[in-house]
Amino acid sequence: MSLQEYQPGTAFSGVIGRTVDQSSPAWPEPVRAKKGTPNVLFIVLDDTGFGQFGCYGSPIKTPNLDALAANGLRYNNLHTTALCSPSRSCIMTGRNHHSNAMACITEGSTGYPGSNGNIPFENGFLSEILLQKGYNTYAIGKWHLTPSDQLSAAGPYDRWPLGRGFERYYGFLGGDSHQYYPALVYDNHQVHPEKTPEEGYHFTEDITDKAISFIADSQQIAPDKPFFMYYCPGAMHAPHHVPKEWADAYARQFDDGWEAYREKVFARQKEMGIVPPNAELSRHDPDVPHWNSLSGDEKGLYARMMEVFAGFFTHTDYHIGRLLDFLKSIGEFENTIIMVISDNGASAEGGLQGSINETLFFNNVPQSLAENLEKIDKLGGPETFNHYPWGWTWAGNTPFRRWKRETYRGGISDPLIVHWPQGIKAKGEIRTQYAHAIDLVPTVLELLEIDPPTTIKGVTQSPIEGVSFAHTFDDANAPSKHITQYFEMMGHRSLYYDGWRAVCPWPGPSFTEAGKPFGVPISKDTLTELDAHHWELYHVTEDFAENYDIAADNRPKLIDMIGTWYVEAGKYNVLPIDGRGVQRLAEERPQITEARNRYTYYPNTQAVPGNSAVRVLNRPHSITADVEIPQGGAEGVLLAHGGNDGGYSFYVKGGKLHWVHNYVARSLYHLESEESISEGRHQLRFEFEPTGQPDIPTGKGTPGRAQLYIDDKLVGQSDIPVTIPLNIGVSSGLTCGTAPGSPVTPDYEPPFKFTGKIHSVVVDVSGDLIHDHEAEMRTIMARQ
Repeated sequence: MSLQEYQPGTAFSGVIGRTVDQSSPAWPEPVRAKKGTPNVLFIVLDDTGFGQFGCYGSPIKTPNLDALAANGLRYNNLHTTALCSPSRSCIMTGRNHHSNAMACITEGSTGYPGSNGNIPFENGFLSEILLQKGYNTYAIGKWHLTPSDQLSAAGPYDRWPLGRGFERYYGFLGGDSHQYYPALVYDNHQVHPEKTPEEGYHFTEDITDKAISFIADSQQIAPDKPFFMYYCPGAMHAPHHVPKEWADAYARQFDDGWEAYREKVFARQKEMGIVPPNAELSRHDPDVPHWNSLSGDEKGLYARMMEVFAGFFTHTDYHIGRLLDFLKSIGEFENTIIMVISDNGASAEGGLQGSINETLFFNNVPQSLAENLEKIDKLGGPETFNHYPWGWTWAGNTPFRRWKRETYRGGISDPLIVHWPQGIKAKGEIRTQYAHAIDLVPTVLELLEIDPPTTIKGVTQSPIEGVSFAHTFDDANAPSKHITQYFEMMGHRSLYYDGWRAVCPWPGPSFTEAGKPFGVPISKDTLTELDAHHWELYHVTEDFAENYDIAADNRPKLIDMIGTWYVEAGKYNVLPIDGRGVQRLAEERPQITEARNRYTYYPNTQAVPGNSAVRVLNRPHSITADVEIPQGGAEGVLLAHGGNDGGYSFYVKGGKLHWVHNYVARSLYHLESEESISEGRHQLRFEFEPTGQPDIPTGKGTPGRAQLYIDDKLVGQSDIPVTIPLNIGVSSGLTCGTAPGSPVTPDYEPPFKFTGKIHSVVVDVSGDLIHDHEAEMRTIMARQ
């Protein structure tokens, strides 16, 4: 394919004379792709298991994805890394996740070359490659490829979408977001949804509208210009948010439980040929209770959680269909290379009982069946941040064992649909060749007849580590070219080599078998025991779902596989192995500025992402707002962090000063001033003084005394028995003067913008608190 290219610095080919009549111009040649060059569309779903697509045997209705499969190809041997950011880095660069410094999600990064969260510029994105070949490039939806300390308005922006080859972006930068109150970013700045949840807002609909408009913008000017779109809904990651009617469409369809789901899906997979004829369903997971052992309340709750998930997926499929219909309407559908993939297996982050608030998981707070039952009618709505129990996770990965974050096939084997009518003759067929997320980029480049560039923006490029599987499109019997692939995720390891898989599960084949309950901190020293005792061996050519560990009878083969794993680990910056899970999220990491004792915030600014906001958890702190109250009073938020899944808010309402701590949507601790705030300029202050120690393993943050002051006068105080221990809710960042996301408290409706004047709000974490000795003495006297 010939492409006309102009590179800056190209020699001028015209004539420059003394005057224009003696000269001949020569314009720089614009970068134009050859007419008829195909578009490229990556659709990347989140936390969607092998057994959850309709076209992979699921009862969940996904007609638009099914239509792509019917007119394209389905792969049953495609693999990812077991976690979102790492897999997405592979999808975009064609390099392994440790080569991309993405051993874990960006929030779980450590200070080692394979795990610092900064994808090297030597590992160019497909967007960067296609941009210099005349493509428009658009990123839509979830990003999660920027280091967490670089997400704020202070930048740097070079690892945001527009810094990595995308011309336009609309979505959220983090790992997940509220689907009704998303933390939206448009190009390089924050924006807010144009509608409220009550007016029908939903993130998936919004991003699909933007995806269509981005393409249309270019089409009406340059209809022959191809595009690359990276379309990534928040689905099917928690929160499982969907309008009620979509969930109700699945009413009573999952009442027979997760074992029955697996049996039906597996039977359908065999009928479809998605799994080999000799495949066997994997064992009942030791961590999952038998459905018949559950109480009636549990069955009803868990079935409803799955109804919500299913409705969410069908809703997502509907909006994917809208995008595809638009491509048909402009005549581009047939000549668009479409690849649909999930970034890892189904997620178990809802825990054993499921959750109305995923923030509980990230704070080690135990789930409560009673609390979940109280919110059963609100599941899927804006008041919850819900996730199903891991019984459905296990079922969603049918026929495989285990789930996301683990490198058994349940965590790493994912659907892949490839659709390109103008370029692929085969229709509706299944491909069995081994492939990995790193293979998508080299496959696309081969289809476009583009050689990997040696430099991008002057940076010498590293070799692409994936291999193309384009040769399989029209040859079902073509050999696999991807022979060896390592896996490592939070200590869980495996290796594929030519039909064999060695697995070193961490902390064991299941939490039950390891004797280490989920969420309990694990000693670093325990990792050293793994190589000697815990490697398993599977011949997956014959044992599709990893049912038969044959390590004992094939010791030489196992030793060879373990050695190969270490060779691959050396190539790709895998070491050191780090088996900590959620504990990694609490580790201190570099920030854009050095830590300080005082943080000053201003109104009319963008939200500060949680990783860049002042950390007030488990420590003494004060919040002081310098405000002016006009005649007639004022109300609104002074400073807030988080949302209805957890956080705090400092605000004025009804003439009084208020502070609320939302303990992971489990309890609201509300303090109101005893006196009203008069007109004029005031220092409005909140203080928190710890009165005990946190108990992080049980999900309990530091108890303490909360106090409110107006101009240094104590006007309210209360003891707070428990606070958030680790992570404030992810639904909103820290905001000054307004709170546009989901509300921390039902005491106000967002955005609840402050109607007076805020000069600044200062958060002090030095421990220097006001001591009102008269108030302390009054309190002592009252207790005697």
